[in-house]
Amino acid sequence: MRTDERITRAMGELLRRQGYAATGINALARAAEAPTGSLYHHFRGGKREIAAAALRQTGAVYIELLPLLLDPYEDLAEGIEAALAQAGENMRDTGWANMCPVGSVTAEVADVEPELRAVSAEVMRDWLDKGTAYFARRGLTAEAAREFTHAVLAALEGAFVLARALHTLDPFHAAGRALAAHVRALARAEDAAVRG
Repeated sequence: MRTDERITRAMGELLRRQGYAATGINALARAAEAPTGSLYHHFRGGKREIAAAALRQTGAVYIELLPLLLDPYEDLAEGIEAALAQAGENMRDTGWANMCPVGSVTAEVADVEPELRAVSAEVMRDWLDKGTAYFARRGLTAEAAREFTHAVLAALEGAFVLARALHTLDPFHAAGRALAAHVRALARAEDAAVRG
């Protein structure tokens, strides 16, 4: 793996576990197994530029999980419940540290790091667009797919925060059930509209 990729990957992991403010250049260099000077060689903008690259990289990876997790399920509602349950188990298995770095950084620095807020918004818009396209392919209208994508992202990010604070899988299970009910209701409304 190239040095710049190691640096970006290490930053994504640190952002996920401890956030932006707690991530120093020396800790990042250790995590990336790279000399401090190489961080600035590859990322002249320093910590902020590395964080922006990490957010874009992890954001691109995270949205690719959508079809990987849901395609095996013919019933979208069943798939959503299973995906949220799996996210909760993954978080529990990491000692409640497996947060979404994009959500974490957005909540932490949106008011003090406008460049990173803009990158987070860019990533989230991409998630909304790709999620909408995915759920439309799964049978929802474009409008319902967009609404459902908003609901999925809001429920998942909220479940991460609650589970981390409370050390329980309950938020993921509740979010999964709520999202499953929501997508079933959307599908029923669309079926009723088609039947006229």
